[in-house]
Amino acid sequence: MSYQTDRHMSDRKPGHLEAMETGITGFDQIAMGGLPKGRTTLVAGTAGSGKTVIALEFLANGVTKFDEPGVIVTFEETPLDLIRNVESFGWDLQQMLDDNKLAIVNATPEPGEAVIESGSYDLSALVARIEHAIREIGAKRVILDAVGALFPQFSDSSVVRNELRRIHNGLRGMGVTTLITLERTEEEGGVGRFGVEEFVADNVVILRNRLDNEKRRRTIEILKFRGAPHQKGEYPFTIDVDDGVTVIPLSAIELKQKSSDIRVSSGVAELDRMCGGGMYRDSIILVSGATGTGKTLTVTEYIKAAIRSGERALLFGSEESREQIMRNASNWGADFEQAEKDGILRIVCRYPEVMSLEDHLIQMKRDIRDFRPARVAVDSMSAFERVSSGKSFREFVIGLTSHIKHLETTGLFTNTTSMLMGGESITETHISTITDTIILLRYVELQGVMRRGLTVLKMRGTWHEKDIREYVIDNHGMHIQEPFKGVHGILTGVPTYSYAQERRRLDDMFEDESRS
Repeated sequence: MSYQTDRHMSDRKPGHLEAMETGITGFDQIAMGGLPKGRTTLVAGTAGSGKTVIALEFLANGVTKFDEPGVIVTFEETPLDLIRNVESFGWDLQQMLDDNKLAIVNATPEPGEAVIESGSYDLSALVARIEHAIREIGAKRVILDAVGALFPQFSDSSVVRNELRRIHNGLRGMGVTTLITLERTEEEGGVGRFGVEEFVADNVVILRNRLDNEKRRRTIEILKFRGAPHQKGEYPFTIDVDDGVTVIPLSAIELKQKSSDIRVSSGVAELDRMCGGGMYRDSIILVSGATGTGKTLTVTEYIKAAIRSGERALLFGSEESREQIMRNASNWGADFEQAEKDGILRIVCRYPEVMSLEDHLIQMKRDIRDFRPARVAVDSMSAFERVSSGKSFREFVIGLTSHIKHLETTGLFTNTTSMLMGGESITETHISTITDTIILLRYVELQGVMRRGLTVLKMRGTWHEKDIREYVIDNHGMHIQEPFKGVHGILTGVPTYSYAQERRRLDDMFEDESRS
């Protein structure tokens, strides 16, 4: 996926607030440079939506990437718990404390302490402690984590509003950029529990953690930035121990991929001739067909061609294990095991159900980055579709294909159609406009015999053959033969002979019967 990473301040027009980079992958793109500097941002979300992780990454990146000290004010977790909880991300808060780059203000209640609403409520002492910590280390960034833990015992929303405003005004007067995390009770509706929290902060960011097709799917939305532009709408994001928070903004993908005239072989000589001499090196190829039509064989031939050329190939399997893929390839004369030992092939097999599509996308990009292949194959894309919604699947496809094209890598995806003969699956409607080449594999029933047909439905930027060719599969692979003659309706799944062909067929049949 190609993100613009160098257009931070250039996105802010004269008169707009200066932006502070968060260093969170993808977020600075949708925020058009980062958080408005010197302002307060409210980050609200339900339990498990990632509020604390985003806030702490904002703070840790400030110290490690931008040399900007920070202050953590914690209202729910103890400082020791906070330090331990983020160690898996590689954020060493204890070292930052030792280096005087970080200060922690502990505002958690003492064990057994009961707070009773009585008269006015005043946070002056807490604000003074925060201001002292900021001055002590010269902090530029501040996070107030789980500030809502202060207020659940209060019935008067005006108290909450006044005290939040007190904190907001005090921090703004010191020129620090602040993140306040706040828990919501539901994914939709008001931002906070009291209905006033969003009116106090300059900026509001909403995190959601919806259950989507039996999978949790996190999204982030910038609800408002006062005095600063931002991109509208929800964007998926994921959290893992390697990269922390990664926002996936499709709006930041740009159509600036280079175009190559270099051709690469599909591994089947006759298919290369049908495609005008092979596939373009930076093309995305979709091979679509029913089960058993030879899609995995097409992938095998494609990988074999890379191995013969000494090119690195990366194969993502989503329906078969690594051992099954190797066994099947060996039956067609491909030694994938040796290719892996030689370092020119890597096979990665994961069931789509093991993680969300956002996590799959991040992991696939990581695998591509680490191995740097010349060719990538995914067998099959339709397996990912079954564990996602239409929107998340399209985002996944666009994110993966754009990343592959940006690297000028050849990509081949397989797709299993829902109908045995003819027809089109939902997956094709998602991918067809994104791919450069579409190869259809179809069963053809003629005279009570099941045969197979292949056609190049689409190929951008070059001539390609339009015929529907018969092909056979044996122990040596795929063999493309002559076009079907006098037959129409193959792609619809209802093949019939033309009148002249049918007349010749009947004449031959009657002649055979008379001889017998």
